Amino acid sequence: MKKIKILQINKLYHPWIGGIESAAKAVAEGLAGETDMTVLVCVPKGAGRKEEIGGVKVIRASSLGIKFSMPLSLSFPFLVKKYAGKADVVILHDPFPLGDLAVLLSGFKGKLILWWHSDIIRQKRLVKLIDPIIKGILKRADVIFTSSEGFINGSGYLGEFRDKCRIVPYGIETEKYISAKRTAILTERLTDKGNKKLLFAGRLVYYKGAGVMLEAFGQISGAELFIVGTGADEQALRAQAEAYGGRVHFMGRLSDEDMRSAFGDCDIFLLPSTRKSEAFGIVQLEAMVYGKPVINTSLDTSVPFVSIDGETGFTVKPGDPEELAAAANRLIRDSSLREKMGHNARERVLRHFDIKNMTDAIKQVCEEIVKE
Repeated sequence: MKKIKILQINKLYHPWIGGIESAAKAVAEGLAGETDMTVLVCVPKGAGRKEEIGGVKVIRASSLGIKFSMPLSLSFPFLVKKYAGKADVVILHDPFPLGDLAVLLSGFKGKLILWWHSDIIRQKRLVKLIDPIIKGILKRADVIFTSSEGFINGSGYLGEFRDKCRIVPYGIETEKYISAKRTAILTERLTDKGNKKLLFAGRLVYYKGAGVMLEAFGQISGAELFIVGTGADEQALRAQAEAYGGRVHFMGRLSDEDMRSAFGDCDIFLLPSTRKSEAFGIVQLEAMVYGKPVINTSLDTSVPFVSIDGETGFTVKPGDPEELAAAANRLIRDSSLREKMGHNARERVLRHFDIKNMTDAIKQVCEEIVKE
């Protein structure tokens, strides 16, 4: 049987770190043997190139740099036209206005899957300018992938195109996490070995809610807080944390191996995000697969769909330090509740969020629409 030719289009690709980039890589490598897979992206800045990564053909367009979270590439639309013309299916990851425009102008007549990861949240002026492009690509799409029903309801765009939407939750390679060698990377840094370990992992930027988390920490007892990540807000957060002495630990950026150790060694994982820019929160899965309860926030995205309030942890109001502190204190003090929710968390990941579930669902949709 002839293999389906798939072209994945995104802003960037591995080794660039990001949730969308991780999803694109997982799909590319997961389907590489069963389909004819090509990935088309940009470099962050500099000359373009072709290479092979994990058995996948990767074409990188040249770029003048990144502006408004998007590579600026003059060659990218021409490469889209060239490679889309050879594909049966194009999978376009959004938000990516340059990619949207390039596909619309390419003359591509095959099947288009739009993977809608997030609305554009922060650049409101940009959204008004490119609104016709966004609506145009949504109308052109044959299928729209999204991560949950709640995400569709919370989107400013997807409601109108609900009949095209297919729910495909993200996944992780659960076996890789379970079998990984781990160390007590957090325990060895505790100033008081009797304290529980709270873990935050993510970029230290405006929508992650780390400032709210530190405000809440003043009302939390019997715990120490470990912050993994770097970003624009780091210095301000370090200054805020000085009030807590040695109870707050900034870990910087960790390797994949050390990151898995941190997830496995914590007692409670925190995802205190305050804006809809946090569309899913894959880090929740990485903690949950090790049996850790999660405290997340009730955003109008897929975040509360991943870890369920009262079952695998607690969901609190975004930007509410008192509610966040109360949830943390309850889990710190009640070991049986912590163990029960952690067990539920692990079972939920194994049942619903293994990477193979995601790649199988995508392959099935590609086959269906090509047959049509």
